[in-house]
Amino acid sequence: MRALPALSVRRHSGAAMTAQIARSVLARDGLGGGMDRFWAWYADRSAQVVHRTERIPLDALKGWSRHPVTGTVSHHTGRFFSIEGLDVHIPGAPVPRWSQPIVNQPEVGILGFLVKERHGVLHCLVQAKFEPGNPGGLQLSPTVQATRSNYTRVHGGKAIPYLEHFRDTAERQVVADVLQSEQGSWFYRKRNRNMIVQVFDEVPLREDFHWLTLGQLHRLLGVENLVNMDARTVLACLPFASEGAHPLADAEPAGADGPGGGHPVVPARPDGGEGRVDAGFHHSLVRSCAAAEGSLHSTVDIVSWIADLRSRTDVVTHPAALNTLPHWYERDGAIAHESGRFLEVMAVDVTAASREVPGWSQPMIEPKDQGVAAFLVRRIDGVLHVLAHARVEPGYVDVVEIAPTVQCTPGSLHALPAEARPRFLDAVLEAPPERVRYATALAEEGGRFYHAVNTYMIVEADRDIPDGGEYRWLTLHQLVGLLRHSHYVNVQARTLVACLHSLSVGSPVTRSAVPSAPPRR
Repeated sequence: MRALPALSVRRHSGAAMTAQIARSVLARDGLGGGMDRFWAWYADRSAQVVHRTERIPLDALKGWSRHPVTGTVSHHTGRFFSIEGLDVHIPGAPVPRWSQPIVNQPEVGILGFLVKERHGVLHCLVQAKFEPGNPGGLQLSPTVQATRSNYTRVHGGKAIPYLEHFRDTAERQVVADVLQSEQGSWFYRKRNRNMIVQVFDEVPLREDFHWLTLGQLHRLLGVENLVNMDARTVLACLPFASEGAHPLADAEPAGADGPGGGHPVVPARPDGGEGRVDAGFHHSLVRSCAAAEGSLHSTVDIVSWIADLRSRTDVVTHPAALNTLPHWYERDGAIAHESGRFLEVMAVDVTAASREVPGWSQPMIEPKDQGVAAFLVRRIDGVLHVLAHARVEPGYVDVVEIAPTVQCTPGSLHALPAEARPRFLDAVLEAPPERVRYATALAEEGGRFYHAVNTYMIVEADRDIPDGGEYRWLTLHQLVGLLRHSHYVNVQARTLVACLHSLSVGSPVTRSAVPSAPPRR
């Protein structure tokens, strides 16, 4: 009998990586020219990358067809994605039945950051990327942001740079690797692989890519519509939390000198404040990142809460014909709701020299109004907690995910019953300026959604709010722990986790406009 190979057991600790992350967070100016060097690179790429997006009628799409019976819009290869109709029934919900268009993209894409220590400080390799739905121009994306159809080159175009680091992780360190959902109201059971891979050898730097510290990225999260959704969701998956005292516990909060390093795109605070950091808030946030500081509820209780809601909530969905959906009509070359609210299915023709193919056309989802996604937060025994909402959406793989306290499109509330108004919407929209810790308009995924923007907010509650039912108070270390697993924290909450991390040593001065809501009925 052959002898078994000798094996040995070793301890695995994330403490070293958390310390690396902390050092990178503290490097808010970066290295070698810092923010000025970044803005010069970004301006150069914005000037050099030629792109154009033109709205066209759905019937003018090239390479796409509409099913003669159902009206489903799909690519001639059968790949990429399709736009279909969906019937939804959620018994007991404020709106128990409805029909809608939805994006069906069953393949799993890769969203990945390469990270590397440079001069002893961890850096992330960002890409200046054009997407047809971006409001404005280029946005900062992960190193790799690609669907399976793109990286297998179904389109016959150029290869994806740096993809090999994520397809073969041998001799590299995987920092994070998890399947995460995307918008469950617009995508049907969509998942992407969120990855962070540390490299140790030199990586050739292409012209559309730039190394940034986490501290620099955190400052840029305060610039409207700059750091894209895919970058934000991957950043949220960083192992930011610690078991013992957090490495940032003794760090002094930095002054709020502007998220973009004084770059003119950053608006001033409307209340005239100087953006001084509240040291008490800073320390409560950092304590929230350390498991040793405790939490209101145990993580076992939180997981049990989600499991119970999933087991008791019925979400019944059926494919439906897109061209005969009740209350939806085709007009002016797009499919729209009779109320003029919610969303439209529209089409664009695209020119983009920097992409894998120089031109294409595609259908897109266009939201009709700007949304709000907000966490209410409070300090409990000096440890910051966020009020999480267990949210049901028809496109989730597993019925319920942890969502922001408030996640809605205020402009669409006119077309919904009064019961559909989010419970804490007024507490968010009417918060005094000194309670608003973060408020920045950030775009959603620009490859499928056209000018989809939410104002992301972190608001410190000014009163005691007990939890229960669909709401629970969680710490940041609990959210980070759940993010190691699939389908617990939704994509909007992941953006807010990244934004909370950005407040760990600084305070953006940006205050974006917040959409107004109709009066309570």
